[in-house]
Amino acid sequence: MLVSEDRLFTPRFFVMCGFTFTVFLSVFQILPVAPFHIIDLGGSTFASGLFLGFLTYASAFSALATGAIGDRVGHRRVLLVCSVVIAGFSIAYGLSPDYRLMLGLAAVHGVFWSGLLAASGAYMTSFLPERRRAEGLGYWGLSSVLAIALAPNLGFWIYEHGWLWVCVSSFSLNLLMAFIAYRLPEGTNTKRTRNAHGTDTETATPHPLEWRVLALSLTLFLYSFGYGAITSFTGLYAAANHVTPTGLYLTSLAIVILLSRPLVVPLADRYGYRRLLIPCLALIPIGLGLLAVGGTRLWMILSATVFGVGFGTAYTVFAAYIMQRVAAARRGAAFGAMLAAFDTGIGTGSTMTGWLIDGMGFGPAFGVAAAISALSLPYFLVVDRRLRRTSPAPAAENRELTGERP
Repeated sequence: MLVSEDRLFTPRFFVMCGFTFTVFLSVFQILPVAPFHIIDLGGSTFASGLFLGFLTYASAFSALATGAIGDRVGHRRVLLVCSVVIAGFSIAYGLSPDYRLMLGLAAVHGVFWSGLLAASGAYMTSFLPERRRAEGLGYWGLSSVLAIALAPNLGFWIYEHGWLWVCVSSFSLNLLMAFIAYRLPEGTNTKRTRNAHGTDTETATPHPLEWRVLALSLTLFLYSFGYGAITSFTGLYAAANHVTPTGLYLTSLAIVILLSRPLVVPLADRYGYRRLLIPCLALIPIGLGLLAVGGTRLWMILSATVFGVGFGTAYTVFAAYIMQRVAAARRGAAFGAMLAAFDTGIGTGSTMTGWLIDGMGFGPAFGVAAAISALSLPYFLVVDRRLRRTSPAPAAENRELTGERP
């Protein structure tokens, strides 16, 4: 393979990093702050958890369709349309006089959010070198992590001047997203096959639902339950324990991922995706368990460190593992299946944790999240083994990448 074919850092790679940074800088100004605003509008802690819950449930339930739509109409087009529509939701949130209206808007917002995420992943994967796919996805993912490191505290700072200004900031970033998407070159939604004459021909993009991917992606559902809990409630947890800044946990989490991912993820391309994913799935419930033990500054930082190493690596390695097993023209559908499971977990975690906090307190609620996340490792091992027995074996040149043996 030519060296140029293994090149990661192309102009298009950096443009996509800029796009993704803007996406997450926008949304993570709103997500941690929205529970505070909902409570200010008269909602309960349970209702505040429903904001992220409704958004991610809608994203999950629509992702199987929106991911495949991107394969048909073009991923760049989906990115552009979703960016413009989400800008409208930002303004609508700012003008909503009732938290129930906000929850309704979040449910519709989630449909376009799923399209944005699935199209982003498929578009990026389409031009990453295959032998460095996990590394490329990992470095690209750092743009979202950096945004998450900055956005919560920025959002809380803007919130001191009013909820409307948080939404105006998000709106401005959404318009920037649309501009970046407009400037992206169009990708391809077709796959090449070799015909009888030895030349490449184009075949139409299929429109399947990736049920095998969805079955294995329930692993993501189990461990993302805890992520939904920490996204919605670590700010309230910090405030209840007089920990400042309020966004300490999410900022610490982002810093850990920024530092650990460049060191850990490239090992997956070298030693196999399964071999790295397994210890990551073990670290996630340990990190959540530490958060359940204590809510002081020390316990929060310790939890964010352990959780961050596992969580920050797991999705990237899982995505690379899946991409080895799907056709190029079905990547949008595959990312849609992963997103469906991942967002269902986040939504369930946010919704259930709010209810558990109301009835049990923060510590036991995070303990339940840890217990559910602990199921992800045995589930992955059992289902992956069964699917590999019934699926065609990967090509010999890919066995090292996937961690499979001949």
